[in-house]
Amino acid sequence: MSSKTERLLALLDGQPVIPVLKIADAAAAVPLARALARGGLRAIEITLRTGAALEAIRRVAGEVEEAIVGAGTILDAGQFGQAQAAGSRFIVSPGLTRELAAAAAGSPVPLLPGAITPGEIMAAREAGIDFLKFFPAEQAGGAAFLKALASPFAGIRFCPTGGVSAGNAADYLGLPNVACVGGSWVAPDDMVSAGRWDEIEALARQASGLRR
Repeated sequence: MSSKTERLLALLDGQPVIPVLKIADAAAAVPLARALARGGLRAIEITLRTGAALEAIRRVAGEVEEAIVGAGTILDAGQFGQAQAAGSRFIVSPGLTRELAAAAAGSPVPLLPGAITPGEIMAAREAGIDFLKFFPAEQAGGAAFLKALASPFAGIRFCPTGGVSAGNAADYLGLPNVACVGGSWVAPDDMVSAGRWDEIEALARQASGLRR
């Protein structure tokens, strides 16, 4: 296991579900992060899918001590640098390129890149990365596909995201090569836009109670 994998796993600290968040209004970021942390989900991924994402990361990093904020949907080295400068403590990408691998190699911030096929997994392994995002999980074959990867890639661990929900998260978490899952169900858009933080906290508490 690489030192950066160990660092990333230490940041996640056995958390079974990593909230994957698309934040349209940066003002919602701090109360959202606090609600999730109260529910037991301290590590969160804010995706760079909106114009408010970097500011949301800055606010959580600066104002919510109990949260561990990461950036998701990082596609290139430039975005990696922006996310790191905003205060991201881990970086998540849907795939891995040489440029992105080089940026991660020169940074103390650990990268969780996506990989699905055996070739992609082997390329990540050659780059020294043995903890991978499996995305899009359900569309790529789900828990059955990941189970089939466990034997030939015994040293690789995964965080499946994409189609993972409260209904199927346990199927993934029961696999020996799955460290955690990523999902958006703990912070539905309608609850976030309405500021229903108590309900989000309750969803987070349910998710944090899932066990591997």
